[in-house]
Amino acid sequence: MSRAPRFWDKAETDWRAHVLRPLGALYAQATARRLSKGVRARIDVPVVCVGNINVGGTGKTPTVIAIVEQLRDRFHQPHIISRGYGGRVKGPMQVDPRKHTAADVGDEPLLLSAFAEVWVAQDRLAAARAAQSAGATVLVLDDGFQDPALHHDLALVVVNAAKGFGNGLCLPAGPLREPAAVGLRRADLLLSIGSSEGQSRFVSRTSLPAELTHVTAELRPLETGMDWSDTRALAFAGIGHPEKFFATLKSLGATLVRTEALDDHQPLNLALMARLEADALALNAQLVTTEKDAVRLSPAFRSKVITLPVRLALPAKNALWDRLAELGVKKTS
Repeated sequence: MSRAPRFWDKAETDWRAHVLRPLGALYAQATARRLSKGVRARIDVPVVCVGNINVGGTGKTPTVIAIVEQLRDRFHQPHIISRGYGGRVKGPMQVDPRKHTAADVGDEPLLLSAFAEVWVAQDRLAAARAAQSAGATVLVLDDGFQDPALHHDLALVVVNAAKGFGNGLCLPAGPLREPAAVGLRRADLLLSIGSSEGQSRFVSRTSLPAELTHVTAELRPLETGMDWSDTRALAFAGIGHPEKFFATLKSLGATLVRTEALDDHQPLNLALMARLEADALALNAQLVTTEKDAVRLSPAFRSKVITLPVRLALPAKNALWDRLAELGVKKTS
């Protein structure tokens, strides 16, 4: 996925958004038609959907990690289901990090496989049945909010508080897969991720359904013992909003001698990495990247790049954890 156009974050009166608005309306209609087809299938274990209304980075991956850890603490055996964006596997296939690469299954499933069993499939219902047969007591859908295949016992929409819902328009006029008001009516919870300043701005400019539970959180770097204050870094990132990663590094005290914002999920091929390595050497800098990018590195470069992982930070008591606690090991319906 290429970089998001800047006008997506501007008012919908931007001329480019105005010109593309009819196409956005058609995209919204196509999403609505897809969601209206048939009845969602129910399976014998609960399904938690972690989705979004925006395209691009909203914080879904760290949210999925936090949820599976919380479910495991509650004696579940969570399995994750992903479409495997960027991978060649059609599935359903269980991810094996010992033999699969990001080119096979996608970078997010490969990263998530360190935290739970992960299945990639174009057909989420087939993957759900395979996971249940393999012993899953709860399924976590990484994305899938706009997929009509499965019934969701808990539907969570994740949004970047600083970006909000952009200009409020659908692709390609704006960043939305469907109108925010329409999508939020299907959600059980909204999780906005960002600083307190970003959260205040999000609430002030967003009209949320009165009955929708809103939970706030932020991403914090994982304590690894690294002293970033003495680090000259050449930082690169191919995520939805690489500027957030660069800002986090600066906040930790690293000196960013150069940053390289790559396209979301961009392959880290030999030519690119050889150039970055040469640039870092010339600048007397350490290569640093995100956890999601690191899984796309070839073995030759894994020991040459430092990874900065981030984790979702929530209050110990919050509505999301309460809803997860209500999920039974087996559904009664």
